[in-house]
Amino acid sequence: QVRLVESGGGLVQAEDSLRLTCVASGRRSSNYDMAWYRQAPGKEREIVASIRFIFRGEIISYADSVKGRFTISRDSARKTMYLQMRRLKPEGTAIYYCNVVVPGPVESIYWGQGTQVTVSA
Repeated sequence: QVRLVESGGGLVQAEDSLRLTCVASGRRSSNYDMAWYRQAPGKEREIVASIRFIFRGEIISYADSVKGRFTISRDSARKTMYLQMRRLKPEGTAIYYCNVVVPGPVESIYWGQGTQVTVSA
Protein backbone atom coordinates (compact mmCIF):
# COMPACT_ATOMS: atom_id res chain seq x y z
CA GLN A 1 0.00 0.00 0.00
CA VAL A 2 1.10 3.54 -0.77
CA ARG A 3 -0.44 6.52 0.95
CA LEU A 4 -0.20 9.86 -0.82
CA VAL A 5 -0.74 13.26 0.73
CA GLU A 6 -0.80 16.41 -1.38
CA SER A 7 -0.38 19.96 -0.16
CA GLY A 8 0.36 23.41 -1.48
CA GLY A 9 -2.85 24.31 -3.24
CA GLY A 10 -4.57 27.61 -2.79
CA LEU A 11 -6.14 30.68 -4.33
CA VAL A 12 -3.85 32.74 -6.54
CA GLN A 13 -4.12 35.29 -9.29
CA ALA A 14 -3.29 34.68 -12.93
CA GLU A 15 0.47 34.70 -13.60
CA ASP A 16 1.25 33.75 -10.00
CA SER A 17 3.20 30.67 -8.95
CA LEU A 18 2.48 27.74 -6.65
CA ARG A 19 4.37 24.64 -5.67
CA LEU A 20 2.50 21.45 -4.94
CA THR A 21 3.98 18.69 -2.82
CA CYS A 22 3.10 15.01 -2.66
CA VAL A 23 4.52 12.84 0.09
CA ALA A 24 4.37 9.07 -0.31
CA SER A 25 4.49 6.60 2.55
CA GLY A 26 3.90 2.94 3.19
CA ARG A 27 6.41 1.42 0.79
CA ARG A 28 10.13 1.00 1.40
CA SER A 29 11.19 1.31 -2.23
CA SER A 30 10.54 4.40 -4.33
CA ASN A 31 10.96 2.61 -7.65
CA TYR A 32 7.62 3.58 -9.07
CA ASP A 33 6.17 6.03 -11.53
CA MET A 34 4.67 9.24 -10.22
CA ALA A 35 2.46 11.80 -11.84
CA TRP A 36 0.28 14.83 -11.27
CA TYR A 37 -3.25 14.88 -12.62
CA ARG A 38 -5.90 17.54 -12.41
CA GLN A 39 -9.65 17.64 -12.71
CA ALA A 40 -11.47 20.85 -13.44
CA PRO A 41 -15.18 21.26 -12.66
CA GLY A 42 -17.27 19.38 -15.19
CA LYS A 43 -14.26 17.91 -16.93
CA GLU A 44 -12.46 14.60 -16.92
CA ARG A 45 -9.27 14.06 -15.00
CA GLU A 46 -6.22 14.74 -17.13
CA ILE A 47 -2.53 14.16 -16.71
CA VAL A 48 -0.40 17.23 -16.14
CA ALA A 49 3.10 15.84 -15.73
CA SER A 50 4.78 12.54 -14.98
CA ILE A 51 8.05 11.01 -13.92
CA ARG A 52 8.63 7.47 -15.07
CA PHE A 53 11.24 5.49 -13.22
CA ILE A 54 13.71 3.69 -15.47
CA PHE A 55 17.00 1.99 -14.76
CA ARG A 56 19.56 4.65 -13.88
CA GLY A 57 17.28 7.48 -14.71
CA GLU A 58 13.81 8.78 -15.28
CA ILE A 59 11.63 10.08 -18.09
CA ILE A 60 9.72 13.30 -17.56
CA SER A 61 6.69 14.29 -19.61
CA TYR A 62 4.32 17.26 -19.62
CA ALA A 63 0.94 18.01 -21.06
CA ASP A 64 1.22 20.52 -23.90
CA SER A 65 -0.87 23.01 -21.96
CA VAL A 66 1.72 23.32 -19.19
CA LYS A 67 5.01 22.88 -21.02
CA GLY A 68 7.41 25.67 -20.22
CA ARG A 69 5.45 26.76 -17.17
CA PHE A 70 5.32 23.70 -14.89
CA THR A 71 8.21 21.65 -13.57
CA ILE A 72 7.84 18.22 -12.00
CA SER A 73 10.54 16.80 -9.77
CA ARG A 74 11.00 14.17 -7.12
CA ASP A 75 13.18 13.51 -4.13
CA SER A 76 13.33 9.73 -4.00
CA ALA A 77 15.11 9.67 -0.65
CA ARG A 78 12.22 11.60 0.90
CA LYS A 79 9.60 9.90 -1.27
CA THR A 80 8.34 13.32 -2.23
CA MET A 81 7.22 14.73 -5.55
CA TYR A 82 6.79 18.36 -6.44
CA LEU A 83 5.01 20.36 -9.09
CA GLN A 84 6.30 23.88 -9.51
CA MET A 85 3.66 25.86 -11.35
CA ARG A 86 4.50 29.23 -12.86
CA ARG A 87 2.44 31.74 -14.84
CA LEU A 88 -0.76 30.08 -13.74
CA LYS A 89 -3.84 30.61 -15.87
CA PRO A 90 -7.52 30.64 -14.84
CA GLU A 91 -8.03 27.43 -16.83
CA GLY A 92 -5.60 25.82 -14.43
CA THR A 93 -8.28 25.93 -11.75
CA ALA A 94 -8.78 22.32 -10.70
CA ILE A 95 -8.19 19.74 -8.04
CA TYR A 96 -4.67 18.44 -8.47
CA TYR A 97 -4.03 14.80 -7.64
CA CYS A 98 -0.87 12.88 -6.96
CA ASN A 99 -0.66 9.48 -8.64
CA VAL A 100 1.66 6.53 -8.14
CA VAL A 101 1.89 3.41 -10.27
CA VAL A 102 3.80 0.54 -8.71
CA PRO A 103 5.05 -1.95 -11.29
CA GLY A 104 4.61 -5.67 -10.90
CA PRO A 105 2.82 -8.67 -12.40
CA VAL A 106 -0.26 -6.53 -11.79
CA GLU A 107 0.19 -2.77 -11.57
CA SER A 108 -0.99 -1.08 -8.40
CA ILE A 109 -2.35 2.44 -8.76
CA TYR A 110 -2.70 4.89 -5.93
CA TRP A 111 -4.21 8.36 -5.65
CA GLY A 112 -3.98 11.14 -3.15
CA GLN A 113 -6.99 13.02 -1.88
CA GLY A 114 -6.23 16.05 -4.06
CA THR A 115 -5.45 19.68 -3.41
CA GLN A 116 -7.50 22.56 -4.78
CA VAL A 117 -5.85 25.15 -6.97
CA THR A 118 -7.93 28.18 -7.89
CA VAL A 119 -6.59 30.78 -10.28
CA SER A 120 -8.49 34.05 -10.54
CA ALA A 121 -8.33 36.21 -13.63
